[in-house]
Amino acid sequence: MTEDTAQPTCDRIFIRDLAIRCVIGVEEYERREKQEVLVQIMLDVDLGRAGRTDELTDSVDYSSLKRQILQATENSRFRLIEALAQCIADECLKQSKIERVRVAVEKPCALRFARTVGVEIVRHR
Repeated sequence: MTEDTAQPTCDRIFIRDLAIRCVIGVEEYERREKQEVLVQIMLDVDLGRAGRTDELTDSVDYSSLKRQILQATENSRFRLIEALAQCIADECLKQSKIERVRVAVEKPCALRFARTVGVEIVRHR
């Protein structure tokens, strides 16, 4: 395969089981106190340069991204987990190196007899 026809690299950074405490839900009792939701984040990023230079500036600072997500969500008062997922995706895409993001938000114990319920969205530039 020549360089001209090579497929773009699909590198990923992931954050698994990020616990966020926020007010979430449509029922009155859900809006009284913060609840914990679990978030899975998959970032599509070209990591080739970072792999060669070993420099954080050539990658995504996922510690900083985590703080940015927590700041945007922990005092939020979303009714739907869909809106929370969109907020998280929007925060991720503020970083120019991130081309695509997959966000899954799970709300444990939201349904009786189910361990969790959730949504998964994919957003890109």
